[in-house]
Amino acid sequence: MSFLTRLLGKAGRSAGAGETESVRRIAARLERLPQERARHLAAFAYVLARVANADLRITESETDAMQELVQRHAGLSAEEAALVVEIAKSQARLLGGTENYVVTREFRDVSTREERVRLLECLYAVAAADGSIESGESTEIHKIAEELGFLREEAIALRAAWRDKLSALRNLPGRS
Repeated sequence: MSFLTRLLGKAGRSAGAGETESVRRIAARLERLPQERARHLAAFAYVLARVANADLRITESETDAMQELVQRHAGLSAEEAALVVEIAKSQARLLGGTENYVVTREFRDVSTREERVRLLECLYAVAAADGSIESGESTEIHKIAEELGFLREEAIALRAAWRDKLSALRNLPGRS
């Protein structure tokens, strides 16, 4: 069963054991999108949640950042974006260790290089949403960059824009 099927549920299916109203609502909202676009959006949101959950907690500021990014990049309403993000967060918490690589690889396969660069920029925005990019979040973003096919130098260049938010660099001598 694909990640998208698990994330969204089956359209038109009656509520079964463990299916929530949120899953039904999100599936109904995304049915209007072409299947490929819905897969792209689901993977995008999941990878955002993967980074937010890297420190095993997803803050309200990270959630707000994810919702804004999903809304802007997918052209969804605020309500639709909130539903997508809630499901993505739930899936990242529940299936994180087993699904992370597979979902990131799926995003790589359905996206352009420009979309992958934009995703990396969004990952830093989510990680920095609470004022600091912790080392676990930075490490997770680096793993994702590799999984997306970026060279180390490319990933470091993208990270440079977020240097002032990297907690590992804040306490270095000579930094105020």
